[in-house]
Amino acid sequence: MLSAESASVVRATLPAVAAALDEITTRFYGTMLHDRPELLDGLFNRGNQAGGTQRRALAGSIAAFATALLDDPDTRPDALLDRIAHKHVSVGVTDDQYTIVHKYLFAAMAEVLGDAVTAEVAAAWDEVYWLMAGALIGQEARLYHEAGLRPGHVWRQWRVLERRPETPEVVSFVIRPADGGPAPRARAGQYVSVSMRMADGVRQVRQYSLSGDPGGELRRITVKRVPAQDGAPAGEVSNLLHDDVCRGDELTLSAPAGDVFLDDDGTGPVVLVSAGIGCTPMTGILAHLAETGARRPVLVLHADGSPAEHALRAETRALVERLPEARAEFWYERGGPQEPDARTGPMDLTDIALPEAATVFLCGGLPFMREIRGRLLAAGVPARRIRYEVFGPDLWLPDAAA
Repeated sequence: MLSAESASVVRATLPAVAAALDEITTRFYGTMLHDRPELLDGLFNRGNQAGGTQRRALAGSIAAFATALLDDPDTRPDALLDRIAHKHVSVGVTDDQYTIVHKYLFAAMAEVLGDAVTAEVAAAWDEVYWLMAGALIGQEARLYHEAGLRPGHVWRQWRVLERRPETPEVVSFVIRPADGGPAPRARAGQYVSVSMRMADGVRQVRQYSLSGDPGGELRRITVKRVPAQDGAPAGEVSNLLHDDVCRGDELTLSAPAGDVFLDDDGTGPVVLVSAGIGCTPMTGILAHLAETGARRPVLVLHADGSPAEHALRAETRALVERLPEARAEFWYERGGPQEPDARTGPMDLTDIALPEAATVFLCGGLPFMREIRGRLLAAGVPARRIRYEVFGPDLWLPDAAA
C-alpha cells in the first residue's frame, strides 16, 4: 500500500523522524490545543497531556505504523490500529478531526526538522499519515455502523441505581439507561467512556471496564480513586465519581467499545491475569461465563497489595465456584497467607500449570503486563493468544506489535 518511492524516503528518514517524535508531538499538542481549546472539552485527557503520556503514545503509534509499512509495503497494517479505533469511537472522534491533526502535526514536523523536511520527505510522510488515518477512519465507520450510531454521536444518559463501596478506594456503580430504552450490545471485557463536567466547566472523558455481566439491561462500572503521585495529577473523573455521584444521579456514557473481549463462540480454556484495578474487565468476563453456564476451563490469576485492597475479591471467588472447571490463585504483597489459595509476594507463574491452547486476557499496570507477558511467552504461550487491555494512552503499542 505504500508506494515504492515513499517507502524509500521513509526508510531513509525514519531514524531522524523517530528520534524527534517526542519533540514533534510535544509541539503538535501544544500548538493545536492552544489554537483549538475546544478539543480539550470532551475529547483529550488533560491529565495525560500534563504527564506527557498522550504524546508518547502518539509517537509510538506513528513509528510502529511506519515500521510495519516498511516491513511489508504491499499491506496496510490495519490490525495494528484496532485498539486506537475502538478508543476513538468511545469518545466520538469524527473524520474531519483527522484533517485538523494533519495540519498541526505536519507543521510541528517542519518546525522541528527544519530544512530536512523537503517536499519529497513531506510527501512521503504525508502518504504514511493518510494511510494510517484512512485505516482508522474505515475501522471507526464500521464500528459506528455496527453499534447503530452516527459518527460522533455516542453519548447517552444513564441513571445510577446503586452505589456500592468495594474497598476504601474503589466503588462500583450499577446503572441503566435513563430513557428507559434497551441497553446497547456489549461484549464481556469491553469498556465505556464516562464524560463529566469539571468545576471549571470543561468536560473530561475516561474509560472504565464493564465489571459485571454485560448481557442484561443493567451495567456496572468499578472505579478506583486516583491520587496525585510522582508528579502526575490526581484523577479528575475518578475522584469526582467518588466524591459527588450517588444513587439517582445521571452519568453520561458512550456506547461500549474495546477490542479485547471474550469470544462467545469459543470453547477453549481462558486465563484471566490481572493486577490491582485491572481485575475489572476480568470480573466482567468471569460473570458472563458464569451467567451463560459456560463449561470452559478457566484460570483466574490476580495480584494485589493486600486482600483488603483487592476489589471484587469475594465476588470473584463466588463466580469461580459457579463454574465447574474454574480455579483462582491470588498473590498479595501483604497479609495474604491467611487467605485460601493466596500467596505472598509478586505474581509468580513458575509452578502454575497453564491450560494448553488457552486464550490469555491481561490487564494491569504496564510494568506488570510487560513482565507477565514475557513469562507467558517463555512458557510457550503464543503471542497471538495473549490479549491485553490498557487504560489511558497505549505506550505499549510498539512492543505489542513486535
